Amino acid sequence: MSHPHPELKAAPPLPEGGLRVIALGGLGEIGRNMTVFEHAGKLLIVDCGVLFPEETQPGVDVILPDFTSIRDRLDDIVAVVLTHGHEDHIGGVPYLLRERSDIPIVASKLTLAFLEAKLKEHGIRPRTVRVREGDRRSFGPFDCEFVAVNHSIPDGLAVAIRTGAGMVLHTGDFKMDQFPLDDRITDLRAFARLGEEGVDLFLTDSTNAEVPGFTTSERELNPAIEQVLRTAPRRVIVSSFASHVHRIQQVLDAAHQHGRKVAFVGRSMVRNMGIARDLGYLKVPSGLVMNTKELEKLPDHKITLVCTGSQGEPMAALSRMANRDHQIRIGKGDTVLLASSLIPGNESAIYRVINGLTRWGAHVVHKGNAKVHVSGHASAGELVYCYNIVKPRNVMPVHGEWRHLQANGDLAIRTGVDPDRVIIAEDGVVVDLVDGRASITGKVPAGYVYVDGMEVGGVTEASLKDRRTLGEEGVVTVVAIVDADTGALAEAPDFLARGFAHDDTTFEPVIPVIEKTLATAADEGIGDAIQLEQLIARAVANWAFRTYRRRPLIIPVIIDA
Repeated sequence: MSHPHPELKAAPPLPEGGLRVIALGGLGEIGRNMTVFEHAGKLLIVDCGVLFPEETQPGVDVILPDFTSIRDRLDDIVAVVLTHGHEDHIGGVPYLLRERSDIPIVASKLTLAFLEAKLKEHGIRPRTVRVREGDRRSFGPFDCEFVAVNHSIPDGLAVAIRTGAGMVLHTGDFKMDQFPLDDRITDLRAFARLGEEGVDLFLTDSTNAEVPGFTTSERELNPAIEQVLRTAPRRVIVSSFASHVHRIQQVLDAAHQHGRKVAFVGRSMVRNMGIARDLGYLKVPSGLVMNTKELEKLPDHKITLVCTGSQGEPMAALSRMANRDHQIRIGKGDTVLLASSLIPGNESAIYRVINGLTRWGAHVVHKGNAKVHVSGHASAGELVYCYNIVKPRNVMPVHGEWRHLQANGDLAIRTGVDPDRVIIAEDGVVVDLVDGRASITGKVPAGYVYVDGMEVGGVTEASLKDRRTLGEEGVVTVVAIVDADTGALAEAPDFLARGFAHDDTTFEPVIPVIEKTLATAADEGIGDAIQLEQLIARAVANWAFRTYRRRPLIIPVIIDA
């Protein structure tokens, strides 16, 4: 298996007739999926998503793929193909369109509807091309055929990209539920037909590659969901992703069956379910859905609320209910159903919400104590079937952390793919398909680009470090009035501290340290205010660490007397 090496340099020019593949996100992480294909001087992009920040990235809203390597080639982009409507595949599109607004966006009906609602908030009207499974469209030198795949959101597509260098099959996110709620199964007949024609490079979803066997069918959740809605003594509050149409369909059906009414809570949930219903992806029995005001007039055992926040996001409806910061007051006898996964890294936030809800007397049903979630991704058994059906010449696992990519690569090798043709790449690694062989040839920049409010890319690793310091260690401002002639303190400095334990006497011992620092500077003829501020900051920081084992952010201010 070929792995990238840290000493990779910029890739050489693409050989005539070759195909270049660069993932700018989604490899080595779960999220911000984006892959750039280059052939005959043109670029085709598949997906453009966002990654959600971790607790070590305070104040960051979302993280984007790094567009640096394509920024001077925006005019060469012939299209952006979106495989499905999840945020980690479409969330970055508004930011790409800010750089060039007329790039054609190619996607299925539901994916485009979700995207257009998002773009409206950004004030962007996209150029769109609607496709469905079975369609074949050319964009520049890329001939794209779209194949139905089944996922945790309707209308997912895989894309087969035919070029002069060979055929690429990109699965997008997929699983092989044989009994999906919408009866739209992953089209293995098309996979087999493409395999017969010859798939030169197979990009496969790795998210569940470590999980043995087969992903359970969505329908198998019906008994557990139905039981909750049948037996709950009072209100039922269901939390799910705002895009999980199939899961919410099962909740609506069970609520209807047991004489309950339903309201959607949370802006994204109301918006997306409205779209899914209008387009016919969500079948809502008449009279079932009401607004929250109407619902409040009903007795508790007739009420079901469907809200966002299944990942413990602090601003989402469920977290706010757990914190008593929402108009819906959770109380004794309420049942909360968390119908979703635990995304790696979110576990503690989710358990915090579960504990908060339990404290107010709710009974919380979740993946850990009931069968209320199945994954949207193919497990190892399904991936192996795919390799055996497609018989690809080269394999590049995508969408996953290192361990997932490696596990997926191992599966490909076990089905007979030559280990030298299994490429484990990271974000920014350049993979070239030339004369039917895929190999790593270099790398391009692919860092994290942080979005903070209206600011894109202004937040850096350094400023995040400052934020973490402020959050964990506090800040001390030192205001020193210095005599311009002697370089000594004209009066005792003022100390303003936040988040650093102190009283009036805390900083008395540091005054002689500052005096000594200024005296040394005067002896050496240093009178420049900026240099003096740096010297004072270092002296106070060293003192704070020696005395308190703390590293607060020190802000020195020098005023000439």
